[in-house]
Amino acid sequence: MYEVFRRGLRISGNGPCLGFRNPKQPYQWLSYQEVADRAEFLGSGLLQHNCKPCTDQFIGVFAQNRPEWIIAELACYTYSMVVVPLYDTLGPGAVRYIINTADISTVIVDKPQKAVVLLEHVERKETPGLKLIILMEPFEEALKDRGQECGVVIKSMQDVEDCGQQNHCDPVPPKPSDLSIVCFTSGTTGNPKGAMLTHGNVVADFSGFLKVTESQWSPTCADVHISYLPLAHMFERMVQSVVYCHGGRVGFFQGDIRLLSDDMKALCPTIFPVVPRLLNRMYDKIFSQADTPLKRWLLEFAAKRKQAEVRSGIIRNDSIWDELFFNKVQASLGGCVRMIVTGAAPASPTVLGFLRAALGCQVYEGYGQTECTAGCTFTTPGDWTSGHVGAPLPCNHIKLVDVEELNYWTSKGEGEICVRGPNVFKGYLKDPERTKEALDDDGWLHTGDIGKWLPTGTLKIIDRKKHIFKLAQGEYVAPEMIENIYIRSEPVAQVYVHGDSLKAFLVGIVVPDPEVMPSWAQKRGIEGTYAELCTNKELKKAILEDMLRLGKESGLHSFEQVKAIHIHSDMFSVQNGLLTPTLKAKRPELREYFKKQIEELYSTSM
Repeated sequence: MYEVFRRGLRISGNGPCLGFRNPKQPYQWLSYQEVADRAEFLGSGLLQHNCKPCTDQFIGVFAQNRPEWIIAELACYTYSMVVVPLYDTLGPGAVRYIINTADISTVIVDKPQKAVVLLEHVERKETPGLKLIILMEPFEEALKDRGQECGVVIKSMQDVEDCGQQNHCDPVPPKPSDLSIVCFTSGTTGNPKGAMLTHGNVVADFSGFLKVTESQWSPTCADVHISYLPLAHMFERMVQSVVYCHGGRVGFFQGDIRLLSDDMKALCPTIFPVVPRLLNRMYDKIFSQADTPLKRWLLEFAAKRKQAEVRSGIIRNDSIWDELFFNKVQASLGGCVRMIVTGAAPASPTVLGFLRAALGCQVYEGYGQTECTAGCTFTTPGDWTSGHVGAPLPCNHIKLVDVEELNYWTSKGEGEICVRGPNVFKGYLKDPERTKEALDDDGWLHTGDIGKWLPTGTLKIIDRKKHIFKLAQGEYVAPEMIENIYIRSEPVAQVYVHGDSLKAFLVGIVVPDPEVMPSWAQKRGIEGTYAELCTNKELKKAILEDMLRLGKESGLHSFEQVKAIHIHSDMFSVQNGLLTPTLKAKRPELREYFKKQIEELYSTSM
């Protein structure tokens, strides 16, 4: 990754590299050379502060996307050190866990508040190894004193860079097989897992992506990428690596997602990575502006005309339909986007098809996970159909294996997706047990996702082996854990929690306890037979409230709570095919059985 950046520096002729902006101001740019110099100074400064130029040296970065993040990362790569991103969404215990697991003694943070969070851990003797906190932003002297009291040195990033400039060390570039980053991913149960990725892993993955897209799209120095998806995720880092490798530039958002459109108008990006939730929002916004039946009909007509063009391989933004309808949308993204990449969760075929037409640019969808660096399948240029995640990238093989317990068989072209290739990670940091679960002896990564080969050779994701799934915003949910909490609600006998990676929230099917519910209802002044109570709206509301209360007490995140429930009066049983002989819920069957009710819950709760 050090060489990747040097290549960008060379072919851009020291062009602009990292951009940032203050509110209502144009973007300001650091050139490639400035970034390279600052990275060398910061790296040399770290060496002066007891860091070693080797892959056993882990440096924590705890910050929002901004130029200093990339300078810190490049500083590590310049001296063969390893980056470990820390991020708040993993929860307070997770930051502590990562610092201890990765033996991190130095953390680079953006804001004083984050330094305070880290100091609190040290004061409570939870992270004894933490010795140095480097701050990107100005801070008060009092913070330094507080650090001193518990044995932590607090310095500004500028100070460390100045120190490195005075004590400059020659770069110690890494080898392809060296670790580059340990990316902790949220385990749905237990502690986060630190996926160990080498420089070779990252370069292999983005080379695969470049190979696939070369017929339709080749990045140049003129490309501009808008960075707002968290740098702690490999999907965002992947796209950025491609940009640096080709001497392009990366502009960072101001830090507030609500101002993203404003940032895009100022930056005019050509590359726009998105998550499906953002695509859904764009889609809803376009249709909400067509506020009369006539406008809506015209919009749908225009979209159909353009979708026909896309199907025949024409992607443009200068048709009569663009003039009349879609120019505004394109302008809201800065007017220069030529490539959109979506990942992190499945995108809805309807939304994807519409936006391919409306935005007049290439929209690619990929699938993968941190453990294979980012992507392992990707849309093939020219195949603008939806409902699948594309074909395998040329840097990896993919095979499906039988999943007996869920009745998926490779003889039918279905099974658990396994990946092997130079983009597959080295294992989880200090976690041989979970590494063994993920990687078999032949080097195949078992993803836990169930796939199906389509006749064209593309892959469709149809299920999840461990019943863990992602919501539309990319959050992982473990439904069985949630069901175990809700089942403690007094009137509830059985519960099935359903989520869908195309939807942003969960819904539930509840079977009340025939013995307990009537008296429970009576206490709330609701009378009636069991059958009558099952259709009573007041009672449904009371049960939902009780379930949400239990969820809150058990520390469920808001996205892990159901938003609506359907009351069903018959028990799930082995006889009606909804339970296994060992009385476990048969999830695919439940999903099918309650298909109509689930659709209704989603359509009435939007």
